Amino acid sequence: MQALVFDPQAPMRLSLADAPDPKPRPGQALVEVSAVSFNFGEIAYRSDRTRPGYVSGWDAAGVVVRPADDGSGPPAGTRVVTFGWGGAWARLRAVDTAELAVVPDAVDLGTASALPVAGVTALQAVRRLGSVLGRRVLVTGASGGVGRFAVQLAALAGAHVVASAGSAARAEGLRELGAAEIVGSPAELTAPVYGVLDNVGGVQLADAFYRLEHDGVVQAIGKASGEATVIDFEQSRVNSARGRLENFNLGTPLGKDLGFLLTLLESGRLDAQVGWRGPWTRAAEAAEGLVARRILGKAVLDTTPAAA
Repeated sequence: MQALVFDPQAPMRLSLADAPDPKPRPGQALVEVSAVSFNFGEIAYRSDRTRPGYVSGWDAAGVVVRPADDGSGPPAGTRVVTFGWGGAWARLRAVDTAELAVVPDAVDLGTASALPVAGVTALQAVRRLGSVLGRRVLVTGASGGVGRFAVQLAALAGAHVVASAGSAARAEGLRELGAAEIVGSPAELTAPVYGVLDNVGGVQLADAFYRLEHDGVVQAIGKASGEATVIDFEQSRVNSARGRLENFNLGTPLGKDLGFLLTLLESGRLDAQVGWRGPWTRAAEAAEGLVARRILGKAVLDTTPAAA
């Protein structure tokens, strides 16, 4: 089969090449992939120890060509979106049936492929804040894939969303997604916040922590800044911040959460914010644009000449 493989000599270390077909386990379906989406973390933080020819990728959508041998999951011909910690960037993917969801006919497969890691991360992180109805919630890195989902989902949960983006260009469209305020960084906040969904780390994470309300909570999701986070707890006491900081980790399996997000997409209450889409022959272009912050939201690549 064709796949995007790790190639240390290629632009962005990605090249299209032949790779072995996957061999599904009894609880896995074999999916013919129509589209995949890139996430910042899987592009920017790939290990140099990855072996040449390895097929990476977390998010993919396509059609089941062989159902799971154990009888779980949907039948052949079903349109699905899938998650796993590897193997997505290929024409065929073997995936645990608990890590997929059926895509409604009204939802494009490329759009669905944007959901797994970014969408479910945002969903689970909003949940972990607890009730945000009528409360101020800050989303840092709001212009990225997770950030744009987080703005929408926090607003749907009733929060007063403050979106932090590095520039006016990066903040484009955030008010339409539900942001009540837009700032350039947590240092620009004019009032404390109950919750923080942080995708940046470093100085921004520390500044956000200092600006928590009593019993507020930070979900530390990502490290787009590449900076280590240093928190001065004395400064926190001076600012009367009395909240807590939690290290967010994605909870699996994702199947049920993917199903919920698909209902929101189908009803028009959620926008996948696909900022770039093209054939996977342009994978290096998409990866470079994502890392360079030129893409707002998600990058989606079609594995076939036309979108499914």
